[in-house]
Amino acid sequence: MTSTSAPSAPANPRSRVIFASLIGTTIEFYDFYVYATAAVLVFPHLFFPSDDPTTSLLSSFAVFGAAMVARPLGSIVFGHLGDRHGRKATLVGALLTMGIATFLIGVLPTYAVVGWFAPLLLVILRIGQGFALGGEWSGAALVATENAPVGKRAWYGTFPQLGAPLGFILANGLFLIIAALLPSSDPSMPSQAFLDWGWRIPFLFSAVMVVVGLWVRLRLVESAVFSRSKAAGTLQRLPLATVFRSHWRELLLGTFIMLATYVLFYLMTTFSLSYGRAPIAPEAGLPGLGYDYTSFVLMMIVGVVFFGIFTLVSGPWADRFGRRRTLIVVTIAIIVFGLVWVPFLSAGFVGVQVWLIVGFILMGATFGPMGALLPELFPTSVRYTGSGISYNVASIIGAALAPFIAVALWTAGGGSPFWVGVYLSGAAGLTLIALLLTKETKDISMDEVGEDVVVEEPLPLP
Repeated sequence: MTSTSAPSAPANPRSRVIFASLIGTTIEFYDFYVYATAAVLVFPHLFFPSDDPTTSLLSSFAVFGAAMVARPLGSIVFGHLGDRHGRKATLVGALLTMGIATFLIGVLPTYAVVGWFAPLLLVILRIGQGFALGGEWSGAALVATENAPVGKRAWYGTFPQLGAPLGFILANGLFLIIAALLPSSDPSMPSQAFLDWGWRIPFLFSAVMVVVGLWVRLRLVESAVFSRSKAAGTLQRLPLATVFRSHWRELLLGTFIMLATYVLFYLMTTFSLSYGRAPIAPEAGLPGLGYDYTSFVLMMIVGVVFFGIFTLVSGPWADRFGRRRTLIVVTIAIIVFGLVWVPFLSAGFVGVQVWLIVGFILMGATFGPMGALLPELFPTSVRYTGSGISYNVASIIGAALAPFIAVALWTAGGGSPFWVGVYLSGAAGLTLIALLLTKETKDISMDEVGEDVVVEEPLPLP
């Protein structure tokens, strides 16, 4: 079967497609990492003060998790708009919402100033961040994959994924510069100047990045795939109802395919920062590796460089060998990785650095193909909604719950990360099952007539 003729839509230049999908997710993940870093470094002291450091940390993580809960709602709202009215306007709205919420966090009063009202406002704005991120990822992935040339869809799909390592480096690099300019005499605590005002700078800087992102995205035109679906009359009045009625299996599989990625993502970023900075023999709280903030973040950034490289490398792999086969191999490697945490982390500086590098390599290899695989599970008429819900429901079970599970297992192990690694292996086992139940999507078309899949044809790109 071939697609019906439809008026051709203007094509986006490939460089604009790549940059528009990359810049937005870079900003979104920058905002995510800024909050994640502050949730470990600053917020327990300023918004959740307690005599027990573990209680303060868990309270901060609870607000971190609130955004994950809000993300599926964002994917439903933005997904409906994106599947009904197009990808461009939705992406602009998601980016603007995230930018406003992040900027306002940077001007919040603390608990010492307004009491319980401070964490309440933080929760509201954090939910706003999650709501925006719920609509951002799937839209950016669709801009990349629906405009990709034949045979390079997974490669194009890695560019919105590349926003994660770039956002990490930008966010943590800025925090490092500020911490260096406002040094602390106690390596386990930020300086008073950092707590008073320095932490606000990365949140306020987000506004500059949002302006750049908006300028790029406002220059996009709608994808040819969506334009043809609209012309053929295949758009759904209620995409959410359609996706649950006709594509519930793909929703479930997509969610569990993303599970290991999210658990690994959280453990290698937020948990590793907590564990790496925790004193070896603390008077209160859980023992960790005892690194100062600057040293450990620099070690993480080294690992994140590999995250970025293997995010890009995974795209050509998935285009050549298939998404399913590539991810099965990577997921088995994640299972093994989770079981060998203790030998890595017991081997001193070199072991810890290798642990970070290997973890982030696996993160890039599993994260990269998702930009193509999840959209490929759904037809054009519900693609924004379906891929967004799968991606963001996975964030609840894979990232929102992960802080509490990881800290509980960290506690149960008496400060050892062994059971935290086993938790990662268990999550990867569920992902492996989902991949084995999923068909290969490499050769399907992003085009359609009604709800039918059609033979792939080149899109009218220059």
